[in-house]
Amino acid sequence: MSPATTIWGISMRIAAPLDLPNGSRLPNRVAKAAMEESLAVQPGQLPGPEIEALYRRWAEGGAGLIITGNVMVDRRALTSPRTIVLDSATPLEPFRRWAAAAGSGGGQVWMQINHPGRQVRADLPGVAWAPSEVAVSLGKHTALFARPRAMDEADIEATVARFATTAGLAEEAGFHGVQIHAAHGYLLSQFLSPLVNRRTDRWGGELENRARLLVEIVKAVRARVSPGFAVGIKINTADFQRGGFDVEDVARVLGLVADLGVDLVELSGGSVESAATMGRTADETTLDREAYFLGLAERLVATSTVPLMLTGGICRSATAERVLDRGFAVAGVATALALHPDLPARWTAGEDVHAPPPRLGWRDQDLASAAILAIVRAHLTHLARGRTGTPRLPARLTFIRDTLTARRAVRAYGTWLASSPAPEPTRAGTPAPETHTGEVALTPEATGTPEAAYGTGLAGDLVPDAAQAGAATPEALAGNAARAARISEAASTPEAVGTPGAPGTPEAAGTPKAVGTA
Repeated sequence: MSPATTIWGISMRIAAPLDLPNGSRLPNRVAKAAMEESLAVQPGQLPGPEIEALYRRWAEGGAGLIITGNVMVDRRALTSPRTIVLDSATPLEPFRRWAAAAGSGGGQVWMQINHPGRQVRADLPGVAWAPSEVAVSLGKHTALFARPRAMDEADIEATVARFATTAGLAEEAGFHGVQIHAAHGYLLSQFLSPLVNRRTDRWGGELENRARLLVEIVKAVRARVSPGFAVGIKINTADFQRGGFDVEDVARVLGLVADLGVDLVELSGGSVESAATMGRTADETTLDREAYFLGLAERLVATSTVPLMLTGGICRSATAERVLDRGFAVAGVATALALHPDLPARWTAGEDVHAPPPRLGWRDQDLASAAILAIVRAHLTHLARGRTGTPRLPARLTFIRDTLTARRAVRAYGTWLASSPAPEPTRAGTPAPETHTGEVALTPEATGTPEAAYGTGLAGDLVPDAAQAGAATPEALAGNAARAARISEAASTPEAVGTPGAPGTPEAAGTPKAVGTA
């Protein structure tokens, strides 16, 4: 950090407030980006005491903006079995407590709202929807995902209504804003992608049509909430797949939403098929070692009329300063805050604390990604239970425990969904979606398929969206602890990361595989 950016030990760029287009103010320029906590109380998929405690820790840590892990707008479609759901049949009191805890430090609190589309696990009951019948392609891991059904007009209109309903309820519960998740390969990102969206109607084809769902949702949300309630968007800088959504497309989408009352756009990247927030890309694009998307995203700063936030790989105050220097309004931090929840306060005070992400030197990168997600989830649970310090977590044991926990959560979710069907969309004139081909049944075979990479986003987006993590191995997904332990014997470095950066911490070869955002 240059001396010119620090006065009396205080980082002036990071500490500077930001006035948003809606007239509200962020007290500083560091945001806690979305990470899927996988801490929903079951039955009901509700926030509970652990979520409240976790967000109180982050509130005390000094972030100017706290964005929650993705909250589902449709209870039939989850990114992971312990994801939180908010729809018209959900009790609001748990969300009021969550908002109060997260806002107790004086920063703004936005709820990230999401629909996973086709990126749903094959073992989860519910629906798997996509713009077209294009399944997730992950080679030998493809079967881990449900095969999607193409949405019809009624499905699309109902989804617009569900986003608006969830946004309105978030405001009623006391949140300061919502962030509409259109990144990381989830439903809105699928509509934007020419690889996934092969429709020939008004929802597909040219970019203006592929962006129509996002635009309609932004309009519906803005119409539903008050003018002072913030509306943000999370979008990929690029999908990092050949022929996919790219930075030139992003620039055009920013133009489409510029006059719709959007207060902040967060830029990230990748999907489950190209885990960019883990430092890997399907099209072999070279990412920056820190602030992964900075080199690609900074060209958007000059033309965007909406404030921009950059997330991905920011784990030092010097990196956050560099992001702000390049013209971004906010620096988003995710995994580093799972390890050190007080980073924003320390950075604002001028302390250049480095919080590198967990890394594993295992040969199987998919297995390593899944284990890293399990480790970060364990760190979140550690914080949620009021514990201090940074625990050392044996990777194999943490991975096995995470697998078994997810297996139980799948069963609990299936039981709840069967007894509590999804309510009808609340927008007048919108019919309730029918049961279609593309629904995923909960079978005995499916419940033996727990989780690993998909406890999710990475998100991001567990951790940032688990969509970013890469698939787990068939052995791990079998839900058998002994078999999961045996496959980890294939890892070149079997023991796990404790405190990132601590002596003896195995480093991954090549690009860093940091856990990205939800």
